[in-house]
Amino acid sequence: MLEFEKPLYWLMGLSILVLLFLGIAQDGFQSSVQGFIRIQSHPGRLINDFTLVGGTGGAFFNAAVMTILSLFLVRSSGIRISGPTLAATFTIMGFALFGKTPTNALPIVFGVVLAAKLAGKPFKNYILFALFGTALGPVVSFFIAEIGLGGFSGFVAGYGVGTVVGFFLPAVGIVMLRMHEGYNLYNIGLTAGFLGLFVAGVFRASNMNVDIEVLWNREPTLAHQLLVPLFSVLFLLGGIIRSPNKILINQKKILKSSGRLPSDFVDSATVAGALVNMGLLGLVASGYMALVGADFNGPTLGGLLTLFGFGAFGKHLRNTLPIFAGVVVATLLFGKSLVAPGPILAFLFATTLAPLAGEFGPLIGFAAGFVHLVMVEQSAAWHGGVDLYNNGFAGGLTATLFVAVIQWVKANKS
Repeated sequence: MLEFEKPLYWLMGLSILVLLFLGIAQDGFQSSVQGFIRIQSHPGRLINDFTLVGGTGGAFFNAAVMTILSLFLVRSSGIRISGPTLAATFTIMGFALFGKTPTNALPIVFGVVLAAKLAGKPFKNYILFALFGTALGPVVSFFIAEIGLGGFSGFVAGYGVGTVVGFFLPAVGIVMLRMHEGYNLYNIGLTAGFLGLFVAGVFRASNMNVDIEVLWNREPTLAHQLLVPLFSVLFLLGGIIRSPNKILINQKKILKSSGRLPSDFVDSATVAGALVNMGLLGLVASGYMALVGADFNGPTLGGLLTLFGFGAFGKHLRNTLPIFAGVVVATLLFGKSLVAPGPILAFLFATTLAPLAGEFGPLIGFAAGFVHLVMVEQSAAWHGGVDLYNNGFAGGLTATLFVAVIQWVKANKS
């Protein structure tokens, strides 16, 4: 382990302990374990709030287990923990509160392992596809929990289809990246959405129901409200303690970055800079949610934790604030509630488009956030909710549109 990785692993370990402590303090150990077990056989398609299915304790326990599995994959594959792996780990933690479980994630990872073997590449070259690719976990859960196969047959069908889908992730993901040229930070969201179109198409052709239903916790507990602020303060203090004299220097380096893939702030601005940036993003987004009275539940915590993780890999206040503004204005203009599921999740996840604001300025960022809300409220129905990163799917389409138009304008000016 490299020297700079040690504080990151310590902070990740503390984060897991915070998750477990808050969950068990809320529901007790036995209820948390029982809730975790219930979640494993529950549908994972959008939007299923695991804090209602397994309680706060069960959902947080599920998130802790998924985080440990993610860190195990990172460590055992021989790659260092960095901006991309921090982003992936916190994204998995967040989505383990509304869609991902060890049960539905493992076959996706196994499929990527097979793809690496076929390509003659070490697994570490494809690990980000495996980690982020667990967005397609609901494909596995669909067979286990939704279509009535039950028992062993459901597991065999789910694991078989999940492995096939995971196998195709690297090939499709590389092509998707070329479409938006790195201006959509959730590239695997676009990839998973693309694959999800075919999966949902087969389901519909087989007369299987893939209608979207919303299970949304409207009575969050104190544990829900405290989780991300605690993480934010923990990482903010970690960054300040590690490099107290270079806080402003590190932040200036980060704020100068467009955020376009790949933008690893651990490398470009030091570990301390990345930690401070993560903490700031987490506090600002949590503060907005508290201000408008949004629900701190499984899906919104998933959005907050994803935003928090990408504070080490592409997002900062300069390139996210214009996206935030675009989503808020679109929400109000179209007469929607700022705290409704669609708009609040779009607010948190639309920051996948942060590189557009970072590269082309706040007006383009504002416009991208505005368009994103329109797109994301349609796209989930296309893939039947089997792509948990629906905002990444919509964001990839939005980024592709903006990049195409900007490049066309530039080409015709020269």
